[in-house]
Amino acid sequence: MSMQNTSHILMVRPANFQYNVQTAASNDYQQDIKHLTSEEIRRKAQAEHDGFVAMLRSQGVDVTVIEDTETPIKPDAIFPNNWISMHEDGKVYLYPMKNENRALERRKDIIELLGEKFKIEEVIDLSHFEREDRALEGTGSIVFDHKCKVAYACLSPRTDKEIFEFYCKKIGYRPIVFSAYDHRDKLIYHTNVVMCVGDGFVVIGLCAVKDEREKQMLITTFKESDLEIIDLTSEQLNQNFAGNMLQVINHKGEKILVMSERAFLSLSKDQVNRIQKHTEILAVPVYLIEDIGGGSARCMMAEIFCPAK
Repeated sequence: MSMQNTSHILMVRPANFQYNVQTAASNDYQQDIKHLTSEEIRRKAQAEHDGFVAMLRSQGVDVTVIEDTETPIKPDAIFPNNWISMHEDGKVYLYPMKNENRALERRKDIIELLGEKFKIEEVIDLSHFEREDRALEGTGSIVFDHKCKVAYACLSPRTDKEIFEFYCKKIGYRPIVFSAYDHRDKLIYHTNVVMCVGDGFVVIGLCAVKDEREKQMLITTFKESDLEIIDLTSEQLNQNFAGNMLQVINHKGEKILVMSERAFLSLSKDQVNRIQKHTEILAVPVYLIEDIGGGSARCMMAEIFCPAK
């Protein structure tokens, strides 16, 4: 198994997916769609989720699916990567969330179910920072280069610099902090919307990094890490979720870059060719989830690096 990637993925099947009023304050990508009923949205989101799971499994990726609970209502339960991360040393981290209805997504029973299949040595709960209204939303806030032990974070109301640096010190990673802005000149809420690190490459919207020193720091770090830079346009980043990708591997050890169909269709032929030098591509249709949830394919997958039992 490549240290950068895993073939084990956790996904949560939504029970009440809908527009999240609480998170909309910091996520400009969300859309409050009025022409569909709550039930129609729920069914369409479940269908997109189920289709996504089926496509991953057809490619030989192991997917553990957990059903969301009906109550309490958790509009964004479909995005589990924000509250949990699972590491090669068997440690599981739980993260502080910005909004109350997202904090409800942390479920002890999910960890217990994962423990039946994977070796969990320790659960480290950072959620106490919520009492100070400070957040660090898992692998939404943090994009890892596991091979080089570098962690990237763009600051926002959902990504606290001090908590991020404390966390990096705890896990022994070098922290790289920057700011990224959308086309409305507002801080982009999650780092994994801006960039994706794969094995030998990074897909990133450098156009979102306005500070030239920060941009050069990123470019220098990528070069030091031997990552080919595949740069995105503002339209690809802000309208097509092209920064929101995740590379996985299947049971044969083949590398697959997972992205939404919308993201894939926005890429140029040259970008696709450069990506395919490193990895296969899997494009999944999750249009409704993107529109209403303001997150895409990567947000729906929580990687499980804990050893299998």
